[in-house]
Amino acid sequence: MRVLPVSPRARKTVVLGLITAVVLAASAYGLDRLVNARTFQFYGGLTHRVEVPDKVVALTFDDGPDPAGTGELLDGLAKAGVPATFYLTGRELERHPDLGTRIAAAGHELGNHSYSHERMVFVSAETVAGEIERTDALIRRTGYRGEITFRPPNGKKLLALPRYLAEHRRRTIMWDVEPDSYPEVAASAAGIAEHTAEHVRPGSIVLLHGMYQSRATTRQAVVPLVERLRGLGYRFVTVSRLPAQRPG
Repeated sequence: MRVLPVSPRARKTVVLGLITAVVLAASAYGLDRLVNARTFQFYGGLTHRVEVPDKVVALTFDDGPDPAGTGELLDGLAKAGVPATFYLTGRELERHPDLGTRIAAAGHELGNHSYSHERMVFVSAETVAGEIERTDALIRRTGYRGEITFRPPNGKKLLALPRYLAEHRRRTIMWDVEPDSYPEVAASAAGIAEHTAEHVRPGSIVLLHGMYQSRATTRQAVVPLVERLRGLGYRFVTVSRLPAQRPG
């Protein structure tokens, strides 16, 4: 078989094509890391934990409210005697306003987790405003009168969302411990409690999910998790009650 010679121009074209592909891939990887970063964004303040000497920790629960598990989760928190911060979606709060009212009446903090729980990346400023303000209004209807902090759906944010929050003097609330996000940890209540105890630090914000039917192990983990952390000297506060909103 005869091999035809490759001209310098063709070789240069191939090389440039490869370089372009590598640069684009690297850019996409970098963008993904930026969108998902827990500790950085272009605009405004972001908190994933606070740097404090005191052993305080904030338990947070994302998504819902959902009838399948909200009541049981509230019962567990009441038994443990701790306050928590619930990042609720407006869509589900609109469907189940009674559950939102129950969460507020129990003395917990209600946070905004957007209306639709869609990834708020490459969206318009109008979309961001609608998602947040619509949910803020639904949260107020529950009777909750405290500060409403905001957590991005799936922790994803880029430009329009952080800019809106910065303009309205609101921080992006992330987390530094997420025990039930790992299937091998979330397989048991003991695993969730153990993982949390191993990774928590003073000023930690713990991300949990407990209101859906599939999150039974998280609900079962609440009391042992609290007992374990109390044994280590921790006390529990809501996100807005953390000693300072300084990034950790």
